[in-house]
Amino acid sequence: MEILEGPAVATRPEQHTAGIRVVTPFRGMFAVRDKLMDELYTWLDTRDLTYGHTFFRLHVVAMEADMDVEVGVILDKPVNGDNRVIPGTLPAGDYAFLKYVNHGRQANKTLLTWIRAQNLPMDVLENPTGDRFACRYEAYLTDPRTERMKTRWQIELAVRMLDVTQG
Repeated sequence: MEILEGPAVATRPEQHTAGIRVVTPFRGMFAVRDKLMDELYTWLDTRDLTYGHTFFRLHVVAMEADMDVEVGVILDKPVNGDNRVIPGTLPAGDYAFLKYVNHGRQANKTLLTWIRAQNLPMDVLENPTGDRFACRYEAYLTDPRTERMKTRWQIELAVRMLDVTQG
């Protein structure tokens, strides 16, 4: 893994999204991601939308059970969905992030180790049925449609921090 930036914390505004969300076993997660990316790009190609990077969001992480995942894109404005593609948002707030090339497992470990060492509270509900994140995603800064070699993708891993000012 090559680190490009971070780990660090940045404040981000709310971002409009369109995505496809499914429940899948951990083992099939990345095959599902690739299939859903293709499906989402087909949906986008039939609409006149300006969109930014693609992301892979983990809503519920349950390594031994089913994962609740979403493939989406960042949009410049809200859109209507349909029976498959749903509108949504990446919530505003402080995010711990790490930008890197290649090897996601090492990036995940690096970022989580750093968050814990800084004693930063993540916005996550941890429980036996799976950790439910307010927002945890991987943003593909390299367009997967133009660069098919995953080992060359530039990715940003981000986890929303808990807003400790709200009571």
